[in-house]
Amino acid sequence: MKPEKPRLKARQYAEDLAATGRYHFLAKEAQKALGISAAAVKVTLSRLAKRSVIASPARGFYVIVPPEYRSLGCLPADQFIPALMKHLNLPYYAGLLTAAQYHGAAHQRPQQFQVFLEKRRLPIACGRVRVAFLIRKRLREVPVQSLNTPRGTLVVSTPETTALDLVGYQHQAGGLNQVATVLSELAEKIDPAKLAAAAAAAPLPWAQRLGYLLERVGAPEKAAPLKQYVRARARESAPLLANAPKPSKPPDPRRARRDKVVRDEGWKLYVNAEVQSEL
Repeated sequence: MKPEKPRLKARQYAEDLAATGRYHFLAKEAQKALGISAAAVKVTLSRLAKRSVIASPARGFYVIVPPEYRSLGCLPADQFIPALMKHLNLPYYAGLLTAAQYHGAAHQRPQQFQVFLEKRRLPIACGRVRVAFLIRKRLREVPVQSLNTPRGTLVVSTPETTALDLVGYQHQAGGLNQVATVLSELAEKIDPAKLAAAAAAAPLPWAQRLGYLLERVGAPEKAAPLKQYVRARARESAPLLANAPKPSKPPDPRRARRDKVVRDEGWKLYVNAEVQSEL
């Protein structure tokens, strides 16, 4: 009678996966490999997680944490988001300040990794890693690009999409001043023609705000095709500061200084906030 084959240990399973270059696995995959019950694998993986060998950014989805990331308590978000989104079968892209960082416009490191989805999803807290999910309408029409990471390929918004999203989600990007600061760095990566094309997948007020801000940060040449796009489509003025009340009728120029409301005719925009870039 052949001796019984020794049962694979959970830690060895994780190390074997990492040796092949794979740093994620599903609970059901571990259960099959270890030959134990679902309840037992849950307990076993929980023990490994307490030792910071693995972490779980989503239910049933685990990542292997190499020694260099043990203090982080998780893999960096860009190293597991591609695999997690594939597992969940969700189209996505990394955007806003996260994308700006990849495009060299990182005035300061984002406190959370920002990901756009088609539907609402709760944020992720994995060790010290934070992932915020935002909803983007017409997400599949948005221009994106792929970037290589140590654990796979990450989908990121193009510089043009990133610029539009920054003004569209200005509050999630740190406010108008922060947006202007990032745009002043991001502008050199923006292709004017591609920017006008990307605007087609975004609400028109985003283009109006973005064009005005690009001119404010000294990059009017990047906004020229976008201005033509806006002039051909805009029928009413939009407020620069989103979610702020706009005048019910065009302001009287004699009251503009007192009311601090200025109308930019070129972009059909109510300038209802002062903007200052930190650069």
